[in-house]
Amino acid sequence: MTTIDDTETAPGAEAKAPNAFIRLYRGETKFDFVGRRRTWYLISGLVIVAGLVSMGTKGFNFGIDFKGGQSWEVPAPTLSASTVTNAVQGAGVTGAPTVEFLGTGANRKVQVLADLNSLSPKQKNTVELAVDAALGKLSNTPASEVSFSDVGPTWGSQITDKAILAVLVFFVVVVLYITLRFEWKMAIAALIAVIHDLLVTAGVYSLTGFQVTPDTVVAVLTILGYSLYDTVVVFDRVGENTKGFGASGRMTYEDVVNLSMNQTLARSMNTSLVAILPVLAVLLIGAQILGASTLQYFGLALVIGLTSGAYSSIFIASPILAVMKEREPRYINIRQKLANRADRTGLLTPRAAALTTVTATAAARGATGRGGGRAPAAAKRQGQGAVLRPGSAARTAARPAAPEPDDIDLEDEVLSTGNGATPPTRPAAKKPASSAARRPPPRPRKGKGKGKGGRRR
Repeated sequence: MTTIDDTETAPGAEAKAPNAFIRLYRGETKFDFVGRRRTWYLISGLVIVAGLVSMGTKGFNFGIDFKGGQSWEVPAPTLSASTVTNAVQGAGVTGAPTVEFLGTGANRKVQVLADLNSLSPKQKNTVELAVDAALGKLSNTPASEVSFSDVGPTWGSQITDKAILAVLVFFVVVVLYITLRFEWKMAIAALIAVIHDLLVTAGVYSLTGFQVTPDTVVAVLTILGYSLYDTVVVFDRVGENTKGFGASGRMTYEDVVNLSMNQTLARSMNTSLVAILPVLAVLLIGAQILGASTLQYFGLALVIGLTSGAYSSIFIASPILAVMKEREPRYINIRQKLANRADRTGLLTPRAAALTTVTATAAARGATGRGGGRAPAAAKRQGQGAVLRPGSAARTAARPAAPEPDDIDLEDEVLSTGNGATPPTRPAAKKPASSAARRPPPRPRKGKGKGKGGRRR
C-alpha cells in the first residue's frame, strides 16, 4: 500500500525525486501514451516495412514439414558443417542442403535437409541411397542405420493451409468476442494489434532466416492469444474509467485512456517479464546447451511474439482506440467545452485517481447520510477539503485527516471542493448528566400548607 512520506527535509537540502520505476510502482506516473502515438507508430512501421521487404525478396526458410523434402540424421561428434555439405553434394544433392547440429559432446548429431521431390522416382531413390552411404561413411555408421524421413509436397501444403485457416478463425473469434464484450471499435483496435504482432514475428523470421516449422505455428497462435489477453485487460480498465471519470465531463477520452494505461502499466510489465523469462531459459538452456532444436523453434517464436504483444497492447491498441473514440460527437463536444475551462481534470496519476474516487465516495455517503445516520463533516460542509491517504477511505470518511507538512507536494493528493481548507475536527460529545440533574423540579401539590385538613373538598 502506498503512503505519503511525512518526513521533513533538512533545511537547505533538496528532496531527491524517485526514479521512474519507483514512481511506476507507487502509482505516481502520468505518461502521455496517446500524445506520443506517432513515435510508437513510426517504430512499428519501420520494423513491419523491413519485414515485408524481406518477405517479398528473401521469403521464409520453411522446414521440411511445409515444403516437403528429405531428412537424414547421423551421429557427428567431430564433424563440421562444410565436411557434411561437401559429402552430401558429392552424393548427388543439387543446391545447398541445410545442415544443423543437435546436441553437444558425444551425443552430438547432424541433421541434413534437402529437397529431391523435383527428381524422378528412380533418380530420387538413387540419390537417397548415395547420401545414406556418404553420411554413414563420415560417421562410421552403417548406411542401414542412418535415420531417414521423406515428406512429400502434398503433406507440406496441407500443413500450410491448416495454419492459415487457424489464424483466420482466430481473427474472427477475436472480433466477435471483443465486440460482444466491449464495442466494435475496441475490436478493431485489438485486431490491428494482433495483426501487428503477426507481421512483426513474420518479419523477424524472414530477416533472420530462422526455420519455420509446425512448432513455430503453434507458438505464433500462442502469442496471438497472449497479445489479445493483455489488450482485453487494458480495455477493461478503459471501460471502467469511461463510466467513472469520462462520464463526469471533465476528462477527454484521450485522458481516460492515458490514465488507464498508467494504471495497468506495472501489471503489464510484470506479466510480460514473468512470461518471457521462463521462455528465455528454455531457449538458452534447452536449445543451446542441451541441443533440443524443437525447443529452439518454439521458444524463439514465443520470445519475439510475447515482446511484440506486450508492446502492441500498450503502444498500438490503446492509442488507436483513443483516436477512433475522439471522433465521436460526444467526445468532440467534451474537448471543445474543456478547451477554455479551468475545472478540467486533465491527465491524472493512478494515485490521484484513487484519491479522487475516495473523495467522491465519501461525499456521496455524506450527502445521503449513510453509515448509521452520521454523515462525514467534510462531505456536509461545502467549501472544505481534506487530505486523503491511499487505503484510508474508511478513516477519512469518518473524520478529516491532519494537515500535511509544508514540504510535501500535494498537488495531486489534495482534492478540494472549495477553498482547500482542512475542516475542523468535531468536538467530542459530552457525557449525559445524571438523572437527578435532568429531572425537573416537582410541581406543588394543591392545598399544601393550608391547614391540617389538607385538600379541600
